[in-house]
Amino acid sequence: MDTIADFIANFTTAVDFQDPVELRAQSVLVELPEWDSLAALGVIVMCDMEYGVTITGSDLKGCNSLGDVFALVAARKA
Repeated sequence: MDTIADFIANFTTAVDFQDPVELRAQSVLVELPEWDSLAALGVIVMCDMEYGVTITGSDLKGCNSLGDVFALVAARKA
């Protein structure tokens, strides 16, 4: 599994932010400027393609922060 820094880099690419955004593990998903259903779909695809992990929209709804998504993927990858 990647480090949190690598995961954040992949997340940034998947969401395709229009303007640079400083992301940390503590970043709250719903507070991100581009966080919407399309961004969530990008993250779902990223998890499948980059990590071989299947997550759903419901899984993402259960995640509060970027660190929560990382932990979810790491747990399913193990």
